[in-house]
Amino acid sequence: MISAMPSGYLPIFIFLAVAIAFPVVTIIAAKLIRPSAPFQAKLEAYECGIKAASDSRGRYTVRFYIIAILFVIFDVETIFLFPWAVKYSQLGWFGVAEVAVFLAILVVGYIWAWKKGALDWV
Repeated sequence: MISAMPSGYLPIFIFLAVAIAFPVVTIIAAKLIRPSAPFQAKLEAYECGIKAASDSRGRYTVRFYIIAILFVIFDVETIFLFPWAVKYSQLGWFGVAEVAVFLAILVVGYIWAWKKGALDWV
């Protein structure tokens, strides 16, 4: 026996249908309305009015990615410190000790990266 769909889910399905239909309809409408006259100058990469010097698929050095990963790691540190700062008065000395250990580990990692030369740009 097939049971009827609960009426509480009907608004969710309507919202889902609208959420899917809206971008599809707008993309199709834009494709039909916009003018399309591609030519070579229009299809080139634009770099502030200067002709492109080389292919845009150049390779980056590994050092760039290391700096990016280090930035993310030390940025996430701030995210972990925020809840501690909010509950600072309730945590007492235990909270201070926890954050001291956390920051000590981060400082050791920072010093290690510095000694390895990961932060040098040259």
